[in-house]
Amino acid sequence: MNPPPERFQTARLTLRRPTLDDAQAIFEEYAADPDVTKHLAFMPHQEVETVRVFLHELMAAVEEGARFPWAITLTGDDRLIGMVEMRVNGSRADVGYVLAKRHWGRGYVPEALRVVVDWALAQPEIYRVWAFCDVENRASVRVLEKIGMQREGILRQWSVSPNVSDVPRDCYCYSVVKE
Repeated sequence: MNPPPERFQTARLTLRRPTLDDAQAIFEEYAADPDVTKHLAFMPHQEVETVRVFLHELMAAVEEGARFPWAITLTGDDRLIGMVEMRVNGSRADVGYVLAKRHWGRGYVPEALRVVVDWALAQPEIYRVWAFCDVENRASVRVLEKIGMQREGILRQWSVSPNVSDVPRDCYCYSVVKE
C-alpha cells in the first residue's frame, strides 16, 4: 500500500498531519470537554501534558505505519478543531474521528471522513473500511450513514466508554466495501 497523503483538501477543510504544536488546541478544543469525550475511550483530560504524551505515542505509531491521523482544520486557519484517523490491517481499514463541540452540526466530520474513506478504497489492497460507534451516539450514526456506510449489526459489549460506564458497551458496526 502506498503511504497515505500528508494532506487532504476539501471545499472547507484542510486535513494535515498533527504535530506536537497541536497539543494546546487539542486540549482546549475537545480533550478536556466532557460532552465531546462522552463516547470516547478516555476521560476528559485535566492538563495539556496528557495530550503531549498522547501525541508522542501517536507520532511513534505513525512512524511504525500503524496509524494514520490527520488534524482537521478550517481552510485558511491552521488551528486544529478535530481529528480523523485511519488504521490499516491487511485488506481492512478502520476509521475514527473527533470534533470540537463548537463545530458540531456543520458537516465537517462527514466532509473530512469522506476524503479519507475514498482514498482508502482507491487503494488496491483495501477492500473494506469500517467504524463503530456507541449505540447511543446518534451523531456518529448520522455521520457514518451520511458518508454511505451501512450498519452491519451490533458488536455486543464491544467498547468501554469510561465517561458512561466501566462495562463494555454495545456498539453499531458500519462499513463500506468495494463492489
